[in-house]
Amino acid sequence: MNIVVCIKQVPDTAEVRINPETGTLIREGVPSIINPFDMHAIEAGLQIKEKAGGKVIVLTMGPPQAETSLREALSMGADEAVLLSDRAFAGSDTWATSFTLSKAIKKIGADIIICGKQAIDGDTAQVGPETAEFLNIPNISYVRKIEDISGSSIKVQRMMDEGYDVVESSLPVLFTVVKELNEPRLPSLKGKMSAKKAEIKKWGSSDIMADENDLGLKGSPTQVKNIFTPDARSGKKILEGKPEEQVEALIQELRGIKCL
Repeated sequence: MNIVVCIKQVPDTAEVRINPETGTLIREGVPSIINPFDMHAIEAGLQIKEKAGGKVIVLTMGPPQAETSLREALSMGADEAVLLSDRAFAGSDTWATSFTLSKAIKKIGADIIICGKQAIDGDTAQVGPETAEFLNIPNISYVRKIEDISGSSIKVQRMMDEGYDVVESSLPVLFTVVKELNEPRLPSLKGKMSAKKAEIKKWGSSDIMADENDLGLKGSPTQVKNIFTPDARSGKKILEGKPEEQVEALIQELRGIKCL
């Protein structure tokens, strides 16, 4: 069984700054981490391997320095790592990113593909489902528990606004995970040593047999024009006192504006 885990290297949000002139994120000199939701995806892949066998292949698309995140995943116990890095991939929106990932996954061959529910730098939650569409396989979003897995099917709990759904799917399948699913393990010393020496496959557009017109900026139907910090809202009021006093004060405020 091949278990492919898609991860993304993102800026550490505590360090994110916006260039006031260009309105874009300042990435130079900013520490990068594995997207937190993807850490839970890695752990899910490792647990499936321990239960059902197979191997875990970690896949990411990004610049050469994204290799650092792949080695961290290898140190946790992943078996192989693939880095998609090519100037042709630059400027990809979620559509082009998903297409590129799907081409790589087809080359690898996968029974289960796991993604974090969303990336903290974009927060779109689109790449996982879109990748499943390009692969023409079932997608299950917001998985909070894996109930059962066999050689041909998987049963999971999908988080909903009120409770959860139990969903069963045939393989291959792609699912996205939430943080409630598990607690990511820490890499062992042996894992760290092995990860330093491990070979990481590096693929460009020709390796995944993709037309460059479908990749990067050329293949992106949407483009981000700028990013800006919203103006601070004025007129806010903080209710103080004990909880019951705050509730009473809130009721009075709502009555004052005729909302009650």
